[in-house]
Amino acid sequence: MRFITFQPIYQQRVWGGRGLEAKLGRTLPDNEPYGESWEVVDRPEAQSVLQGAGLDGLTIRQALEKNAAQIMGPQWDPATPFPILVKWLDCQERLSLQVHPPADIAPSLGGEPKTENWYVAETDGDAGMIVGLKNGVTRDEFEERLKNGTLEECVHRMSVQPGESMFVRSGRMHAIDGGNLILEIQQNSDTTYRVYDWGRVGLDGVPRQLHIDESLKCINFDDFEPETIKPAPGKQDLVESEIFNLTKFELKAGERLEFAANEQPRLLSVTQGSVRDLEDGAKVAKGANVLLPYDTAFTFVAAEDSVVLITDAFAGA
Repeated sequence: MRFITFQPIYQQRVWGGRGLEAKLGRTLPDNEPYGESWEVVDRPEAQSVLQGAGLDGLTIRQALEKNAAQIMGPQWDPATPFPILVKWLDCQERLSLQVHPPADIAPSLGGEPKTENWYVAETDGDAGMIVGLKNGVTRDEFEERLKNGTLEECVHRMSVQPGESMFVRSGRMHAIDGGNLILEIQQNSDTTYRVYDWGRVGLDGVPRQLHIDESLKCINFDDFEPETIKPAPGKQDLVESEIFNLTKFELKAGERLEFAANEQPRLLSVTQGSVRDLEDGAKVAKGANVLLPYDTAFTFVAAEDSVVLITDAFAGA
């Protein structure tokens, strides 16, 4: 296997369930509700374990320390963490209303900036998401409704369908509704400030911590009623940013996707169908997220009608 695969790290969440088993064919560790699968992560508290490209059994940190030039390119500092964190989110219930700190504010709060993209892979029922404010809502109104428990009346909720995509820059207030299976591709950060949690308690039966002061310093109060990117056939550019780019490819069975060597590292994510590496026949199935090393050329062929996301132009790569 020439590309790099990662062992998922499953995270219990009060809003999660068993959808990662039913929809992605995963085997979860126990019978608890799981909301997140950390697919690719290089953080002190969580390390992906690799297979493929001669790196079997190494953590992502060990692999970069040993083979940074092969994986990321000759300019990559081996001490620099992998810049992207990839997650599957199984949202059985609504997540908290939250915000991530912008880069110019994060240091003063002791956090990290976090910009992310949500790609909606599957939906059940009245799936939706909350992003930004309703038109005309002021900060004063927001703070008043936060105090009296009527915040839902001033945030912007939209229904969503599979194939839609939402770019969530740091500072953009957001929540995901129940009924969504989402692939989240984000900056390598784990700083989240909860604004509001709908009166819910955590898995321990205790209300989860809110971060009101931090949130109010981070929220963009001029962010009114953003919309998702609707799906389009063929190749579709979803994100172009200073942190990463994201491109979707809808492939018919037999169509190919080619990448030259010595250009840049890329993440390949399959949200529908499956593809195969034409050289060695290795399969990348629905739900998989694999890394294509800098020094290797690839040609993938769709084994069936498939949807593939390519994340590239990583910051620093």
